[in-house]
Amino acid sequence: MAATLPKSERLCGKSVIAGLMDRGKGGACACLRYRFLRTEGADASRILVSVPKRNFKRAVRRNLLKRRIREAYRLQKQLLPQPVDVMFVYLSREILPFEDIYAAMTEVLTAIAAKTE
Repeated sequence: MAATLPKSERLCGKSVIAGLMDRGKGGACACLRYRFLRTEGADASRILVSVPKRNFKRAVRRNLLKRRIREAYRLQKQLLPQPVDVMFVYLSREILPFEDIYAAMTEVLTAIAAKTE
């Protein structure tokens, strides 16, 4: 299985996101807060990445962090045993290197995998 991130694996739609916020379980680690909801009958997991404008005023920096989070997820998405909808929110006030975000993503995905089984 190739480690890709097509558009079908992006979470979109107000009602879907509202359902994730209402019924989803959550947690936090190092630099990421996450909220997830197990999806029945879905083909693949879907993600939503958010970097608060309050912490990073410039769009270039927010987009850099979003790219790093998506790439860290893309490389490790096989850690999730079954399809889930996941929202990631970046918490840190500084731009962390990719290695730190990758390690935090590993921690988050293993926590989600443990909670969904």
